[in-house]
Amino acid sequence: MEPVYDTVIAAARTLWWAEGLRFNISGVENVPDTGAGVVAFNHTGYLDFTYAGIPAFLKGRKVRFMAKKEVFDNTYTGPIMRALRHIPVDRANGAQSYHDAVDLLKQGELVGVYPEATISRSFELKDFKTGAARMALETDAPLIPTVIWGAQRVWTKGHPKKLGRSNYKILVGVAEPITPDGDPETLIKQLHESMSAKLLELQDAY
Repeated sequence: MEPVYDTVIAAARTLWWAEGLRFNISGVENVPDTGAGVVAFNHTGYLDFTYAGIPAFLKGRKVRFMAKKEVFDNTYTGPIMRALRHIPVDRANGAQSYHDAVDLLKQGELVGVYPEATISRSFELKDFKTGAARMALETDAPLIPTVIWGAQRVWTKGHPKKLGRSNYKILVGVAEPITPDGDPETLIKQLHESMSAKLLELQDAY
């Protein structure tokens, strides 16, 4: 039991209900029941991470997300992020956040990573950084390709946020886990291909 995390999830679900958001979640069976996993997900909006954790939640698990350090420095959000055991990322010095993520993976946790590292203005996949692949290779944790479509309509960079009742549909799809093997560049290419295929699938379904 994690009282803070459970309370945050309950609050998020209440907010989604108030917004009228309609979720279609697929591929939940691809989230491991136990053990470590690098949950790699695309970045189209500021609330992606709240939706990306739903498949794991449906399996009774929680994701420890990597998020920019500024969120942890905030008076209000900082204590919550630390209580949820999320991982602060200092873009000027990423070594510590990488080390912290690896430690959690070795403890059997699911760690959420944005391979693009920033919001895609086009909402298509940008080039991936190799951090997710290196974590997977170092800990022998599978990569779990997770794609979200529709979140950009709620709140994204350069557009007004729409947190009122919108009745938007949001799709979250999890592709088959990728066993870490080979070198980081090859593995990250495989991840990009998997997520690209899943993104096209969700866009067609939308």
